[in-house]
Amino acid sequence: MADPQSVRTVLNDLRAESDALDGLVAGLDPADWATPTPAEGWTIADTIAHLAWTDVHALLAVNDPEAFTRQLSEGGEALAEGFVDEGARRGAAQPPAELLEQWRAGRARLWATLTGQPPGVRFPWYGPPMSTASMATGRLMETWAHGEDIADTLGVRREPTARLWHVARIAVRARDFAFAVHGRTPPAAEFRVELTAPDGTLWDFGPADAAQRVTGPALDFCLLAVQRRHRDDVAVRAEGEDADAWLSIAQAFAGPPGKGRAPGASGGGAA
Repeated sequence: MADPQSVRTVLNDLRAESDALDGLVAGLDPADWATPTPAEGWTIADTIAHLAWTDVHALLAVNDPEAFTRQLSEGGEALAEGFVDEGARRGAAQPPAELLEQWRAGRARLWATLTGQPPGVRFPWYGPPMSTASMATGRLMETWAHGEDIADTLGVRREPTARLWHVARIAVRARDFAFAVHGRTPPAAEFRVELTAPDGTLWDFGPADAAQRVTGPALDFCLLAVQRRHRDDVAVRAEGEDADAWLSIAQAFAGPPGKGRAPGASGGGAA
């Protein structure tokens, strides 16, 4: 595996993840796009429309940071009241063929734009400013998470790939955020996170001598962190009180806590 933290690697992985999801929906009949997914209130069309909508806003953040910041300031309350959902609904109202082409064109523009960014640049976003690599990682995480909703809807089991490294890393880095959005004080000490990658190798994050740790399959950890599986349904284990608490609230996405999922059910909230 190439250096997973390099900008080029994450951009290429973003493109591959998007293409993989494209392959799931490209051959669907128009009527299938109206099928509800496990994400409450979202159809397959809503899901793809949301990804397309977010790509448009990411492009705005990169190309015109002042306009994005102004929009964010003016729409802060609306964002909290369903601004994102409304964007998905509008996009999903299009014929599926048009929506698919819109998503393809938008993600291609975003990829090309991010590829041309100079080192060290940062963009405004719905949270802390993001580097090129962070922006691409966020888009990959969201594409994979929503892709899981669509795969579950279609009864497809996707083979996990090394691209999950990016999802795992963003989840680990978002640990303190997850505690904060639940009104809890983040633990002072780092955790050790050891995950078994799809190829059987070990992915590790945090100090080796950390007193508290999380272990398990990388796929299960990522499904938990994007809230597509209940904790009872994944083979992720914690050692330590704070680490155990984290597994009940972990989220790799920005915004308020998701609704979660019931034990035994696939899918869940929307990232």
